[in-house]
Amino acid sequence: MTELSAAQYLKKILLAPVYEAAIETPLQPLTKLSERFNNQILLKREDQQPVHSFKLRGAYNRLSNLTDEQKSCGVIAASAGNHAQGVALSAQRMGMKATIVMPCTTPEIKVSAVRAFGAEVVLFGDAFDAASKHSKELAELHNYTSIPPFDDPDVIAGQGTVGKELLQQNAHLDKIFVPVGGGGLIAGIAVYVKQLLPNIKVIGVEPDNAACLKAALEHGSPITLDKVGLFADGVAVKTIGSETFRLCQQYVDEVITVSSDEICTAVKDIFEETRAISEPSGALSLAGLKKYCQVHEIKNQNLAAILSGANLNFHSLRYISERCELGEQKESVLAVTIPEKQGAFLAFCNQLDGRAITEFNYRLNSRKNANIFVGVRTPQGVDELLALTEKLHKSGYSVADLSNDEMAKLHVRYMVGGAPVSAIKERLYSFEFPEQPNALIKFLNMLGTHANITLFHYRNHGAAYGQVLAGFELDEGVDAFSEHLDALGYNYKDETENQAYRFFLSHANDH
Repeated sequence: MTELSAAQYLKKILLAPVYEAAIETPLQPLTKLSERFNNQILLKREDQQPVHSFKLRGAYNRLSNLTDEQKSCGVIAASAGNHAQGVALSAQRMGMKATIVMPCTTPEIKVSAVRAFGAEVVLFGDAFDAASKHSKELAELHNYTSIPPFDDPDVIAGQGTVGKELLQQNAHLDKIFVPVGGGGLIAGIAVYVKQLLPNIKVIGVEPDNAACLKAALEHGSPITLDKVGLFADGVAVKTIGSETFRLCQQYVDEVITVSSDEICTAVKDIFEETRAISEPSGALSLAGLKKYCQVHEIKNQNLAAILSGANLNFHSLRYISERCELGEQKESVLAVTIPEKQGAFLAFCNQLDGRAITEFNYRLNSRKNANIFVGVRTPQGVDELLALTEKLHKSGYSVADLSNDEMAKLHVRYMVGGAPVSAIKERLYSFEFPEQPNALIKFLNMLGTHANITLFHYRNHGAAYGQVLAGFELDEGVDAFSEHLDALGYNYKDETENQAYRFFLSHANDH
């Protein structure tokens, strides 16, 4: 690959004909975040491109620089993401044949999107590596031109038009935060910005578990990571490009990494400010911007982040919603041991001084102590969590903070319980009650201590009504307990005969 000088890149970026297919995207102020962080925070809306990502810029610029012979033969790319759509639309606009090789496991929504732009889709292999190898074989067989996703001067220059627009839209920026996968976007932005306004800092943002640029900078050359996390799949790259690394090493000021929970929080921030739903990699740079503000305590600066894409698998929203408050450190997840006796739940809740309980999981297992999995809203972050755990310890509770325990948050919270170790006279009920401040404590107070609670699950999802599943060990008759529940005025249902309960949560002797 021929190395271009900075001046050559500047010329290529200025002359890139990307607007034949792409649009100039807005630089939108995020007013709520700006006020919260005491900085002017701006979001570059690349999600508004025709393919909902910046990848169109680099793909179109690469195709526009092909020879007439290459154009007549057609192009090929291996991608299961935004690059595929960028190549497909670019080829359609130029009247060229495009073939996209995608793994057989690619979601149908992405396959359909590529076909809608007129490209031929070849499904091959179970993973990207197999698809990539097959695309190279097809390129050689049919004389197609391969279009790389990032490590190519024309692609880098096409992505660099984002930097050109940023300076045109706001020449007073102090810092630009850019998501990093293979490095094409940040290399293009950095090589352009640093030649015109070198005082502007260009800062790369990577996931903690996919930081290939950070590793390369520390090593002094591109290095292949053993594995990468796939949550932010748009930047799940094991090896930074060689040309992108050369430019990053020279023009990028620093790199910051963020966790998946911090990315989830940024997705929520973007939605609340713009009503746009970003893909995880699209929200990556905003997550880094926020973390940078907190770590370095910067104020009164003009900061820009790139919303690089919005091609989200809809089902990912469930995970994002679950994790975003943990990313903000506004929710804490605790394992607490309480006495196994009537009224212990209520006594514990009263120790929380009115803090909202977001989750409560419990199953009777021992007659002496009960281990509960509880989520508590802690708006003041780490300091409030430390104060709470200290108070609980002083009150005699054994407490473990699970807020940073990935296994606990991803798996264990859904597995707390199972069947009791011995047969009990248990009835299971589901309840619905208006969700309002201290709703769970009010519910427990109303419920009283008429029976020992043997199972409890509650999760606050921000809905109008709270949902609780609770088991009770009844000494009194079922009819008498039902009369008590009727008097409470809550909607409830007897779930004792539910087959899922019978299979997984009741004692074997009850089946």
